[in-house]
Amino acid sequence: MLKKDNLPLGIVLGLITPVLAFFVYYLVAVMPKNIDLWNFIGQLKENRQLIPKLVSICLLLNGVVFYLYTRERRDITAKGIFLVTMLYAIAILMLKLIR
Repeated sequence: MLKKDNLPLGIVLGLITPVLAFFVYYLVAVMPKNIDLWNFIGQLKENRQLIPKLVSICLLLNGVVFYLYTRERRDITAKGIFLVTMLYAIAILMLKLIR
């Protein structure tokens, strides 16, 4: 875990962690079914109601990172992670309401 305690680090961690979680999800759940990444992304484009569900799953890792930073008393970084998580949550709500 990074030892710095600043808001930009939290924002970057909050943005990157769900992307990493997406690739972990792909490797664990989709790749064993012999579906390559581009086909999986194409399936997500065709079946748009899966996107909010997948983003919600990917945000679970943000919760873990947030917990680790609050436990280490790096509260400013945790604020950045929380901020980005809330922005993702608003985006998920907007995606669900648009349909």
